[in-house]
Parts: sequence; structure tokens; C-alpha cells
Amino acid sequence: MELAIQILHVLVAVFLVLVILLQAGRGAGVGAAFGGAGSQTVFGGRGAQTFLGKLTTGAAAIFFLTSLTLSYMSSIPGRSVLEGVSAPPAETIEAPAEAAPAEGIEAPAEEGSAAGSESEAPADAAPAESEGNAPAGEKE
Repeated sequence: MELAIQILHVLVAVFLVLVILLQAGRGAGVGAAFGGAGSQTVFGGRGAQTFLGKLTTGAAAIFFLTSLTLSYMSSIPGRSVLEGVSAPPAETIEAPAEAAPAEGIEAPAEEGSAAGSESEAPADAAPAESEGNAPAGEKE
């Protein structure tokens, strides 16, 4: 039923566009009002409604009704646009384990520490001198 209303809706929309494009414009009536002869009113004499005007009114009414009907049909509770589509099987994805720090990457040095330079020794560290470990130039 809904498909038939959708098809009718599209056909009426195309027909309405064509009927509107076939009608003559009202530009001549406005131009005649400001100096043209043969015009009795401001926007020109109109007379009875033409056949194309009646077709436009009928097509607009049908378009309005099909629009309301389709809108109502789409708002019915429990309906879904995925009504006839089967769901794909759910995949289980394992959460990644907490990443350990990579090898060779050290923690950032604290301020005030001498971890950044190897040539400086801490002030409270005593030189490791013993009888067997004396520097090469100071052997006795």
C-alpha cells in the first residue's frame, strides 16, 4: 500500500511541475496596470479560472494528501527502515592489554637531578679510590 502511495506521490509531483510550467505568467498584467490599455484592475483582468489552473489546484490537493499520508505511515510506532534487513553476526573484539613501556625508553628526568649529564657526579658521592684502583698516572 505504501509503495502505491509513493508512486502516486512522485507522479503527481512531476505532473504538478509540468502543469505549473505550462501556465502563462502574470507579468503582462502587472505591466499593463501601469500605463497599458485594456486593464481594468491593478493586476489585470482575470476572468474565470482556466483549465490549467483547475488541474494545478487538483494536483496540489492530491500532492498534499499523499504527503500527509506518507508522513503518517512513517510515524507508526514499531516500524523501522531496517525492517526486512537481517543483522550481520556480532564480532567480539577483545580489549587490548595495558601497554607496557617499550625497552630503551626511560622515564623523564626530574628537575634538579644530574641524570641528563654523565660527566657530573653528585656532590655527596665520594670518589671510589682504593689501593688497587688508583688512576693510571698516580701509581706509587
